Amino acid sequence: MEYEKFLQQISEFIFVEDPIEKADIIFVPGNRYPQMAEEAARLYQRGAAPYILPSGCHSITEESFRGPIDKREQYDGDYQTEWEFLKDVLVKNQVPEEAILREDKASYTMENACFSRKVTDDNRLVIKKAILCCKSYHTRRALMYYQKAYPETEIIVRPVFPDGITSENWMETEEGVGQVAGEIRRLVQQFSIWMKEK
Repeated sequence: MEYEKFLQQISEFIFVEDPIEKADIIFVPGNRYPQMAEEAARLYQRGAAPYILPSGCHSITEESFRGPIDKREQYDGDYQTEWEFLKDVLVKNQVPEEAILREDKASYTMENACFSRKVTDDNRLVIKKAILCCKSYHTRRALMYYQKAYPETEIIVRPVFPDGITSENWMETEEGVGQVAGEIRRLVQQFSIWMKEK
């Protein structure tokens, strides 16, 4: 029973989901899956926010952007960055180009957040409320970074499940356990760095 309670507590911490409210912008951290940008496009079409800001160059662990992981036949451009890929996903899902902001230098999640802040500041956008579209088990860490970059902003988290990992099933597969354990490790490491800086 205690073990099951422990797993439930991990699930509640790592996996974040909020009710959608009207916001000033939708953030999409850099990644190689189209599903996060597709969800951002759906939210845009519903009038959830007037702007979408995809962010990313390529992963810090790679020398270049290696193309989409999923739906390659649908998104088959010669993308040089995560931003180019995510923008194409948005455009192909009926988001007008003038609603898509640009951040194409970030190579990891903290940079996604910090560099996005520079973009919104440069565009003189006041972000009181934002929607964050990201992978389900990435939500807590992404929220931590974006909240640090936007301390005055209410961040609404919209999880997406491109690889099927959820708060209910992550402990049932080796991949799910590995992904969640990796998120916990990175969260603790980042928190330790921030505490030392204080």
